[in-house]
Amino acid sequence: MNANKIRMCYSCEMLANLPYSMPLKIESTDLDALGHVNNVVYLRWVQEVAASHWELLSKTLPPSDAVWVVLRHEIDYLKAAQPSDNLVAKTWVGATDGLRSVRHVHIETASGALLAKTQTTWCLVDGSTGQVRRMSKAVLDLLKGL
Repeated sequence: MNANKIRMCYSCEMLANLPYSMPLKIESTDLDALGHVNNVVYLRWVQEVAASHWELLSKTLPPSDAVWVVLRHEIDYLKAAQPSDNLVAKTWVGATDGLRSVRHVHIETASGALLAKTQTTWCLVDGSTGQVRRMSKAVLDLLKGL
């Protein structure tokens, strides 16, 4: 295997199962009546980090009109984020089959304190018909880190 192939594999396919990190910025509009980050904001961050990770992973795939949609969110709020916190979202791909893919996200402080953990089940939908679409072998292999 040549060096370019090794680099491509490490930078894309193998990254599906490794944590991908994205810094988060708390805006004043993100705060609730108690001065903590509102729970809905955590879900926005989950979707943003998932989209960012997918954008990185899918660079090696041909263009597609398929769109990822959420089937289920599970979130455990462990500790409130404060306006002064420096936060990071870490995500990785979990169990994946031809129709569904589970993605895990941890919201942490920069020092590593876990504030929230989520598990989201996603499926691919055909962008033109709105119908659920089975993942191609290339997408499935990418998400499974093969």
